[in-house]
Amino acid sequence: MAITAAQVKELRDMTGAGMMACKKALAATDGDMDKAVDFLREQGLAGAEKKAGRIAAEGVSFTKLSDDKHSGVVVEVNAETDFVAKNEKFQTYVTEVAAQALHSEAADIDAFLAEKWDLDNSRTVAEQLSEEISIIGENMHIRRFQKLTENDGFVQDYVHGGGRIGVLLQVKSTVVNDAVTEMAKNIAMQVAALKPKFTSRKEVDQAYLASETEILTAAAKNEKPNAPEKVIAGMVQGRINKELKEICLLDQTYVKAEDGKQSVQQYVDSVAKAENATIEIVTFIRFETGEGLEKKNEDFAAEVAAQQAAAKKA
Repeated sequence: MAITAAQVKELRDMTGAGMMACKKALAATDGDMDKAVDFLREQGLAGAEKKAGRIAAEGVSFTKLSDDKHSGVVVEVNAETDFVAKNEKFQTYVTEVAAQALHSEAADIDAFLAEKWDLDNSRTVAEQLSEEISIIGENMHIRRFQKLTENDGFVQDYVHGGGRIGVLLQVKSTVVNDAVTEMAKNIAMQVAALKPKFTSRKEVDQAYLASETEILTAAAKNEKPNAPEKVIAGMVQGRINKELKEICLLDQTYVKAEDGKQSVQQYVDSVAKAENATIEIVTFIRFETGEGLEKKNEDFAAEVAAQQAAAKKA
């Protein structure tokens, strides 16, 4: 029996379950609406989408490495409250999502959600998410994931603050030992702490540099209107260099440097020399949980007042 879009919409409106879950339920019950509702309830999927309007900006960013450390993934899964984000069941679920994402070939979140769930091939990742929402009782969202692979070296991970920040670092190295991996972890910690935008200067967009040069040149001329062009150019280059030292990882001052002057690149070079290795920091990924998302405004006094007003009207 062909299942129509109208039937799927009707079942979704009745139960709050996801579109694909509703379609599957109708197909399994030959279009019988009542049986489809029971099917969804048995699967723990009814009601999950009713929570979808709630803001889910808390959560965790976790990482997962392959056994050989040649590949790694970082995922962000959101929930509504910090309380749930710290819940053991929620965190276990996130580690399962990370394990799935590590070997997933999905190009985006939509494709990832449509995959079969590794731990139960009878449902998709999206359907498993719906079940977790029903069990935990809060809206949840698999927001993003990203992977790195390095066959001529390794991938290093670092999770800060119990999942507030997740970092992956891609390292190309002719030697992989304790000293090199310790270096990589230290740099991953630097990424978490200082939030660089680029790995090196060669990644910086030329249009961005041109725009900054124009702005800083105008500012310098306003400061010193009678200065020679050579002086203005020197001022501008100095300010650009200072900015690049803040936003480019390898140009940043290494936070653990004893003299406070050693750059990250100089730190890498010193380890490479000591270990007789050739080492390159290729790139990094940094997820900060909830970045760019609207946060729920927790005004409990207003919430209580609203509930009291509603009770009086009732």
